[in-house]
Amino acid sequence: MKALIQRVKKASVSIEGAVYASIGFGMLVFLGVEKGDTRENAQKLFEKLVNLRIFEDENEKMNLSLKDVKGEMLIVSQFTLCGDCKKGTRPSFDKSAPPAQANELYEFFISLAKENKIPCATGRFGAMMDVELINDGPVTFMVEK
Repeated sequence: MKALIQRVKKASVSIEGAVYASIGFGMLVFLGVEKGDTRENAQKLFEKLVNLRIFEDENEKMNLSLKDVKGEMLIVSQFTLCGDCKKGTRPSFDKSAPPAQANELYEFFISLAKENKIPCATGRFGAMMDVELINDGPVTFMVEK
């Protein structure tokens, strides 16, 4: 399971030209599910993300987590994160989980945020989405579990 995360001042997802979901200060999470990923992978990744110290403290050092700053999370499914670009000029998506498995783990990841009282918004699995954000920093990380 992979997540490309960005620290944001705000972010939103639009579907068919209308804003579907948005957040203020927090973390935009592009979530990629690979074949073989499990709920355990999702749990570990979620814990890593909400505790990752990528937000600045009063000394402008990255010492605070999403939990510490009471930030929001926008979770967007992103199967292309699992694309392999090593050979040729067309990405291979052989590592991507089948849609049913990917959606189940995406929904499970969202449920973890809700259970842990992380204010969150989501995209819509399988939809063509436009994502808009104001990156804070910019601060961007790739996290895998």
